[in-house]
Amino acid sequence: MSTTLFRPAVLGPVFAIISYVIYQILRSPRVKLPDLPVIGTKPGEWFPLQRARWRNASNMAVATQQAYRQYRNQAVIFPVAGDYDYVYLPLEELQWLLDLPDSSVSMHQRTMDVLQIQHTVMDPELVENPVHHNIVKGVMTRETGNLIPELYDESQHAVSKFWGTEPGVAKEMPVYAAVQQMVSRVTNRVFVGLPLCRDEVFLKTGIAYAMDVPISANILKFIWEPLRPLAALVVALPNRIHTNRFIAMLRPETERRIAMYDARKADPETKAADKPPNDLLQWCVNQAKASGDWYLNRVYSLASRVLLLNFASIHTSSFAMTHAMFDLAANDPAYIEELRHEIKTVLAENDGVWDKRTLQKMHKLDSTMRESQRMNSIATFATSRLVIDPKGITTPSGAHPPGTVVGGPSYPVFHDEAIYPDPHTFKPFRFAEMRQQQEEGSRAADGEKGGRLLLLLLRTMCSAWATTSPDFVAFGHGRYACPGRFFAAAELKLMLAYIVLHYDIEHLEQRPSNSWFSAARLPPMKESLKLTRRADV
Repeated sequence: MSTTLFRPAVLGPVFAIISYVIYQILRSPRVKLPDLPVIGTKPGEWFPLQRARWRNASNMAVATQQAYRQYRNQAVIFPVAGDYDYVYLPLEELQWLLDLPDSSVSMHQRTMDVLQIQHTVMDPELVENPVHHNIVKGVMTRETGNLIPELYDESQHAVSKFWGTEPGVAKEMPVYAAVQQMVSRVTNRVFVGLPLCRDEVFLKTGIAYAMDVPISANILKFIWEPLRPLAALVVALPNRIHTNRFIAMLRPETERRIAMYDARKADPETKAADKPPNDLLQWCVNQAKASGDWYLNRVYSLASRVLLLNFASIHTSSFAMTHAMFDLAANDPAYIEELRHEIKTVLAENDGVWDKRTLQKMHKLDSTMRESQRMNSIATFATSRLVIDPKGITTPSGAHPPGTVVGGPSYPVFHDEAIYPDPHTFKPFRFAEMRQQQEEGSRAADGEKGGRLLLLLLRTMCSAWATTSPDFVAFGHGRYACPGRFFAAAELKLMLAYIVLHYDIEHLEQRPSNSWFSAARLPPMKESLKLTRRADV
């Protein structure tokens, strides 16, 4: 008999798999689940809940569609391997969930658990006390319009570096890898400014950390909770290494900003001659100094916040941009020509200047990104919350799930014919056409004068990419919707506009498939595209 099976190199993984399977079979739910239908179970089978977890995780699209269509008016249990046994609410109850107070349900605690923050972030206080949210929601959102020239300049530099500048020359490379590095450069132009945003080692360290967190978090979630602190010493070692490297590289600039702030405070005459940068690092320094809190003023704390926001922005933005490029490449080339025409027309109307007004007028560009995100959103569950009220909550349909994670549908809503006609077809101008119809309807109903008032509302509330609603939760919805979505939308639209204007994108007969990792939907990670620099720009 072969002894291969008994070699140490084989025994280790085999033992780990068997141990985990036994753990999954024997472990009970973290809380007592309400008496509801369970998605993924089959009549008469052994260990139905445990098998449903794996069944759902391995075929998430089918499982979510079943929960959405078969149980439209009631909550169900939706178990997922390596995650929670969700209480999955019908779409009609989503707004009810969002309106609950933080004393009943918590998005913060849910995030802490999903990312295993106490193990994957070297200073969990950054997330326990997320004062940077005020900066992102307030200062960054307010300043995004003023920063568009810098964002476009960095988009031009980043795209040209990876896809080339010689007219007529085609360059092929893996899309996601290139986009991830471009997003990191453009994002850090607003986070830390020049020259750090073009420092290769600095950028690679930030990207490495952004990869560390979800990888280590997902590994730790498959380990018995009492053993996680010990396991994290090994599993999260890359997180610690990349955190220390990133902070070491950002330390000199952070110390310079602090010294500059102190000098300006001591001698107001220096204000005119020594104007501080308008970027995230400076906003964090300003906030820390104004607070007087010693913890916030530490170089480690300031640099760590920049690192944490790198993690928060790189993944989702890189996914969205990768999806959009493949969606355009694999559909009618006329879409790209129409986009290019809009970009040229709007630029001509604005004397070739990239600013807030220019970007706002590119409705088809905005619609393309929104449609691509609708088709490919990473979110399977909408606005999931951890029930923290000791008495639990009672849903409108009568379920009472104390201590569980409660959420609603996302993926099946985006593919619901009643909400999005022909939902499985990529229609890049779907939302631009919807906006135009709404504007025309408001004119007809209210007259020219009244219509103008509604138009202003429609442009900000209807069909714009960063607008959220119960049936568009790619950025979340409610008071905890992604605070950086307006910045991300501007950044990615500028990048796509530069690509469409300056490059011919290879046409694909078939779009590469997305993949699922448990409840997360990922873009093609290894597929390449060929871009050719245009000569007539």
